Amino acid sequence: MTDPVQPADREEVAALRAIVEGTARHTGEEFFRSLVRNLSAATGVPSAFVAEFAGSNARVRTLAYWSAGAFLANTEWDLPGTPCEDVVRGNLCHHPTGVSEKFPKDEGVESYLGVPLCAAAGEVLGHLAVYDTRPMPAEPRLLYTFQIFAARAAAELERLRFEKMLGESEARFRDLFDEAPVAYVHEDLESRFLRANRAAIRMLGLTPGEAVGTVGLSLVADVADMRRKVREAFAAMESGSDPGAVVIELRRKDDGQPVWVRWWSKPDPGGKFTRTVMIDITAQVLTEREKARLQQQNAYLQDEIKAAHNFDEIVGRSPALVSVLQHVSKVASTDSTVLIAGETGTGKELVARAVHSASPRKAKPLIKLNCAALPTGLVESELFGHEKGAFTGATARKPGRFELADGGTLFLDEVGELPLETQAKLLRVLQEREFERVGGTVPVRVDVRVIAATNRDLAKMAKEGKFREDLFYRLNVFPVRLPALRERPGDVPLLVRHFVAKFAGRMGKRIESVHRDTLDLLTAYHWPGNIRELENVVERAVILSDGPELEIDPEVLPVSGTLDAASPEAGGQSLVAVEREHILGVLSQAGWVIEGPNGAAKVLGLHPNTLRSRMKKLGISRPA
Repeated sequence: MTDPVQPADREEVAALRAIVEGTARHTGEEFFRSLVRNLSAATGVPSAFVAEFAGSNARVRTLAYWSAGAFLANTEWDLPGTPCEDVVRGNLCHHPTGVSEKFPKDEGVESYLGVPLCAAAGEVLGHLAVYDTRPMPAEPRLLYTFQIFAARAAAELERLRFEKMLGESEARFRDLFDEAPVAYVHEDLESRFLRANRAAIRMLGLTPGEAVGTVGLSLVADVADMRRKVREAFAAMESGSDPGAVVIELRRKDDGQPVWVRWWSKPDPGGKFTRTVMIDITAQVLTEREKARLQQQNAYLQDEIKAAHNFDEIVGRSPALVSVLQHVSKVASTDSTVLIAGETGTGKELVARAVHSASPRKAKPLIKLNCAALPTGLVESELFGHEKGAFTGATARKPGRFELADGGTLFLDEVGELPLETQAKLLRVLQEREFERVGGTVPVRVDVRVIAATNRDLAKMAKEGKFREDLFYRLNVFPVRLPALRERPGDVPLLVRHFVAKFAGRMGKRIESVHRDTLDLLTAYHWPGNIRELENVVERAVILSDGPELEIDPEVLPVSGTLDAASPEAGGQSLVAVEREHILGVLSQAGWVIEGPNGAAKVLGLHPNTLRSRMKKLGISRPA
């Protein structure tokens, strides 16, 4: 878990959100018009346009042009002698002042900012630009906004190019079907070629000598039951039905490359063979796949914008977690102090970030302090800061975490580890919103929301005198208890896939799936270290993985720690033994009922058939 990226200020978030919301519902021409209009409004620059190349790299035409509060007609111009010339070479170009002096063609223009639109392969497609009659200082917010939405505009422009290619491709295939020669084959009732024309021979990678006698079904790709699909079409023809056009994936005989065809077949009137027509639609299929990829990239860019502005994602759909998130959504909009309790590794810091991200303070910093990670003598200085000369080594005044979090949120992790003396000073800040730096005498006032977290029983510690009772009640205004991972087994598969994607991407490995037995195994484990332990196990498994499917050998992973408080003797068992014991316990509690809302499968977060399979594998049967 890493610190979320904080937005520079509310204005930046509002500007980006205005452009996102203004363009999210549009594509094509309407997208570009909405982009330049909202970009001008968000950046305060009166003129904005987006342009693409017009016939050559020395001339461009606008796709949308906004200036002085209105859309202008699209226009074309030559690049030489304009500030745009450097942009379309792939460089960000910014002229804060003096544009008309450097480029006499642009009379009256004082400042200019342009960003290239680059395709995924690096090709420059055009550019996005704004200009003004006033100077335009180099603001990081302006440059950041431009870089994000130049990528978004480039993705849309590239999508439109592929969409145009797809339309042209479809038109070309219609012409081939109506006018040009197409693949034509006569097959016997066993799908053996009796005769094939040149188009078919060329398309299927055959030689003239191989054409006669080739079994058509042998060329059908053995993927997604494709051969079954062809047999069903033949069966429909034998019964007198017309299966119509069928899309089939074939494999060329010479090099094994895939070929997608639209396939028609009808029986000959004599009933001794069938007549088959095939039209090659490989380019169309590949174009559609590329179009889908670009659409996913487009969605990813919008997700990146959200991620860059602190929209947290918590993985899980279990009722226990959903209940926590409902509580978080209710308390986030308030300024109430939140106490997050839960075992180590349950994600307390992530929930604290979620509270802050959904609060009115989200534009201000979230400052954190792990109270258990500092020596006792330094905790007070870290919290409240110190004056110069307050102690040996204090060579300058240093602000504490409360000052850094002023206007925002302070997250105190492991708050139960605070010394009693520091607890008294923390209570004063919570009650009076002021404190004194170490070595100082002047009160410092702050406006800070406190979120605390602990894996200890603070109520019990307060009764034992190990934690101030008044501070406990002051922190416990809105308690949130995070469920242990063993209480939400249905979320384990989601978390496993999340971590696999995370680590596989980081390590450059291609892991497409997780073995069903591995998911069942990990779901059945009690996870004494909770999500952090699961993350470590998955990372280790990804490191050791050599194939596209992740699989963990249960014998390799002994249980470290206990299953729960009632079974401390469980340490050291193999994961298979733990899984068997856990399933037996759940079955016993459910009265050996497997299916239904109160069945063992529901409790374990497994499909009933998966549970039956695991029981059989583990030798579990209902006692007489």
